[in-house]
Amino acid sequence: MKGILPLILGLFLALPEFSQAQSFYAIRHQRSLMLTAGTGSSTYYGELTNPGTLLKFQPNLNIGLQTYVTPQINIRVELNWFQMKGSDAEANDPSRKARGLSFLSNCFEISGIGAFNLFANGNRYYRRPTLNIYGFAGIGLLYFNPTAKYNGKSYSLEPYKTEGVSYSRVVPVIPMGLGVRLKTGPNTNIVFEGGYRKTFTDYLDDVSTKYTAPSSDPIAAYFQNPNNQIYNPAATGDLNNYAAGDKRGNPGATDSYFLLNVKVEYYLPLNSSGKRGGGLLGGKRNKSTYRYNKRGGMKKKRK
Repeated sequence: MKGILPLILGLFLALPEFSQAQSFYAIRHQRSLMLTAGTGSSTYYGELTNPGTLLKFQPNLNIGLQTYVTPQINIRVELNWFQMKGSDAEANDPSRKARGLSFLSNCFEISGIGAFNLFANGNRYYRRPTLNIYGFAGIGLLYFNPTAKYNGKSYSLEPYKTEGVSYSRVVPVIPMGLGVRLKTGPNTNIVFEGGYRKTFTDYLDDVSTKYTAPSSDPIAAYFQNPNNQIYNPAATGDLNNYAAGDKRGNPGATDSYFLLNVKVEYYLPLNSSGKRGGGLLGGKRNKSTYRYNKRGGMKKKRK
């Protein structure tokens, strides 16, 4: 992962230069469909998060398709991959350290999102503002899979029912947030975006309610309470005496997460129907009347 992120960022920085190097005749056709790709960080908020945590940098990659339906409103479909993790070992509270729970989850989110832009686009796609600010909201589906290690091996926690509960690892989410878009060339933008995700589960971290009686399965018993010698006879260090019925999590609040991204948007040489030319906002122009300069501007021919 450490080698992939610099490579992706390098490609992002090179895209605007590549776009500028293309023949300016390529922008004569209206474009309305954008390919988006980016990277950034994810931050999880739940029972294994330290109070006051705003951002925690964990990897995130995304790709999507986007189009404008009006000069100020665009819609997109996007796929995000990211990680969430938390550990009581990193907590400041001694009781949290004694609880000893942890998780790591590789997540996939697919979403449909609508955005309202502060400034409207012009009548051609390259006549868009150099700087724009937008707000967005939508709906999506999240796949998550909290895991933890036992004797050096990772296990999915949900099948072990550590709180006696079976929960779905696919849940709906509501993305919402703000972004800033910078035009970097006739066909490219760079976007900085932050989006909060409301979820409908309290089990992103496999922690929500109360301790249950120790399982007869030693692996399940360990994941129930790794720092209690009743659940884990080999436990040492920060031990606890939590028993069945004691508080393990906080069911009064669902878990959530935040994605912070930098993206590149590239106008494909196609309109939203998959054909060249046309476009949602474009129309036919008189080729004998106009020509284009190297910056993508359009001006009348001299007679």
